[in-house]
Amino acid sequence: MPKIGNDWDEIIGGEFKKSYYTALRSFLKEEYATHTVYPNMYDIFSALSATPYHRVKVVILGQDPYHGEGQAHGMCFSVREGVPIPPSLINIYKEIVSELGGFIPDNGYLMPWAEQGVLLLNNVLTVRGGVANSHSKKGWEQFTDAIVEALNKRPEPMVFLLWGANAREKAARVDIEKHLCLTAAHPSPLSAYNGFFGCNHFKLANEFLIQQVKSPIQWQIPNLKETDKA
Repeated sequence: MPKIGNDWDEIIGGEFKKSYYTALRSFLKEEYATHTVYPNMYDIFSALSATPYHRVKVVILGQDPYHGEGQAHGMCFSVREGVPIPPSLINIYKEIVSELGGFIPDNGYLMPWAEQGVLLLNNVLTVRGGVANSHSKKGWEQFTDAIVEALNKRPEPMVFLLWGANAREKAARVDIEKHLCLTAAHPSPLSAYNGFFGCNHFKLANEFLIQQVKSPIQWQIPNLKETDKA
């Protein structure tokens, strides 16, 4: 049974024992054995490992992992240091600059968000290389439903940012009387101009957190060169 290494183990550990997850695990075993699958199997739950349940302030829900070589590492929209910034993330950065100022950083590593309480969760946690949505409808959606439902039950209000049609399906599981739930088009170049640009989600999220007497998210990702100098 997978071990995440923090309070998520207790919160969603029961999902790993359910029949749907057993079937999903069998599917994944075959896929990893016979195809290139992203992310690395040891990185599938990186988002949960990086942001414990009790620390979540914002949930960003994407679609499924990047399907290009070396991109996905278990946190939606993020790529590790040294990997070129994907177009979807460039568009996210552009929206942040439009809303809050700042600059587009030289890297796509979003761990600084995760460390502040931003859960970088995809609706589906794995994908076959080069084939977007290839692992949809295999069980991951039920698993991530359970994550959203567990977060929704928490007494502390939080922010849900749901981007893209697949992510927006999760909105029905969020109590909008308690939490802030914002939806928009996916930041992909194919859809960003259909409602992602101008969504104002980053500013609205911080305003809500401040209303809840919580520290806002520092959305500006530092340049790696600046980090190296420090």
